Amino acid sequence: MKNKLVWFLFTAFLLLVLPAVAQYAGNFWVRIIDFALLYVLLALGLNIVVGYAGLLDLGYIAFYAVGAYMFGLLASPHLAETFPAVKALFPNGLHAPIWVVIPLGAGLAAVAGVLLGTPVLKLRGDYLAIVTLGFGEIIRVFMNNLDAPVNITNGPKGLLQIDSFKIPWLGFDFGQSGSLFGIEVSSVTKYYFLFLGIVVLSVVICYRLERSRIGRAWMAIREDEVAAKAMGISTRNMKLLAFAMGATFGGVSGVLFATFQRFISPESFALQESIMVVAMVVLGGIGHIPGVILGAVLLAGLPEALRWVSGEIDLQSVTGGRLDAAILRQLLIALAMIAIMLARPRGLWPSPEHGKAAPTPSA
Repeated sequence: MKNKLVWFLFTAFLLLVLPAVAQYAGNFWVRIIDFALLYVLLALGLNIVVGYAGLLDLGYIAFYAVGAYMFGLLASPHLAETFPAVKALFPNGLHAPIWVVIPLGAGLAAVAGVLLGTPVLKLRGDYLAIVTLGFGEIIRVFMNNLDAPVNITNGPKGLLQIDSFKIPWLGFDFGQSGSLFGIEVSSVTKYYFLFLGIVVLSVVICYRLERSRIGRAWMAIREDEVAAKAMGISTRNMKLLAFAMGATFGGVSGVLFATFQRFISPESFALQESIMVVAMVVLGGIGHIPGVILGAVLLAGLPEALRWVSGEIDLQSVTGGRLDAAILRQLLIALAMIAIMLARPRGLWPSPEHGKAAPTPSA
């Protein structure tokens, strides 16, 4: 217990000083850490669906898009500029506060999760993966084409001028740099602490779910659905709950992404993003929260770090135009993932219980 407390305090200290250390190298690195925290939140949500309930979801990024567009529409001038009725009601534009939009985004994403889960309850394995993949692409295509005949999402041009997160009664704007106790604090550093607080809360929720009756029911379904049903578990309701809970995390993460980026477009929610989040869960360790966090941090930070490294080398002139920084970055990521999965097929930090061999019966 004493060692755990020491490690907890040491980790908390590192997380508190991390943005200050990274800021010495530039706000670019703090921004990478912010995006890594968003991916941690996404990976924790997908881990509920894939890791706990054993439901392979390749369209998870759709819930991310739902949350982002919810905030983008309610906290940008787009609707007021497009619809005269909205302009009449809100002359200064529609600027819903984030603490209102976060529950709305989470709720709408949960409804989308139930809508996805209802028709696929009897599907398993590859069939479930194909259907969820199609759902993710349908959402992206809708966002890309809902600019005609009525312009709702602004199509491929995306939504601009999205509000940053503000606390009006304190005069605190996360989108603006400021000073704290005489220390200059950048906007990305402010968002770091906001994202960190939400991620810590999400980790606590996931731990409580994992050790609850609901979590045990999900794991029973993951191991043997027929046996779980024979024990009286309502597999239908548990699956729908897993989809809804996982989607909630995606919706909240989408809202945070929109207020941080202040611009969203359908390109941010492509199939590659869904595959990347699945890879984070698998690479870190399916069903193990510390492993999922590790996988998300590595796969979110590694591409951006490689972008900087490859950008320092003039690959175009060295290779005669055959290889550029983007191609090298993707090649190195793929090689790293292959090497890790060959060396650690159960993930970098697998669950100590999941996959344990059954005891050999004594003679």
